[in-house]
Amino acid sequence: MAIIVLSDVQVLIGPSSGTVVDLSDHVSSVQLSTVHDLFETTVIGDVSKRQLAGLANNSVSFDFLQDFANNSVEDTIAPLVGGLAYCKIKPKGSLVTSVSNPRYEFEITISEWSSLNGGVGELSTARVTWPIYGDINKFTS
Repeated sequence: MAIIVLSDVQVLIGPSSGTVVDLSDHVSSVQLSTVHDLFETTVIGDVSKRQLAGLANNSVSFDFLQDFANNSVEDTIAPLVGGLAYCKIKPKGSLVTSVSNPRYEFEITISEWSSLNGGVGELSTARVTWPIYGDINKFTS
C-alpha cells in the first residue's frame, strides 16, 4: 500500500458547461467526504443498535488563498455562487490518472463564498464546504 503526502493535488473548477480553471496553486486544503443518512432498525430484544445506511450526502471542502487576478479564485468562484459548477480533483495532479492516482469528478452547488476573510497583516482566505450535486464519479484510467 502506498501512503501519500498531498503536495500536488489538482483542483479544477468551472461552470457546468464551460471552461474549468486550475485553482490548484491557490488551494491549501481539500477534503472530499461521503456521509450516509442512518436509519435505526433496532427492535425489542436487541442488545446492540441496528442501523441501515440511506442516501449519501457528499460534500467537498476547500481552503482557498484568495486572489483577485483574472482567471484566479475570485474571478472563477464569485460568478458561480448560487448555482452549479463542475469540479475535478486528482491527488497527484502531475501524474497520469490510475488506480493509485484516481480522478474524482462531480458537480457542486456553490452555496457559500467569502470574498474577503482575514485580519490586518494576514492572508486573505476562503474556507468553504459545498454540497455535491449527485454522485462522485471516480476514474482510474
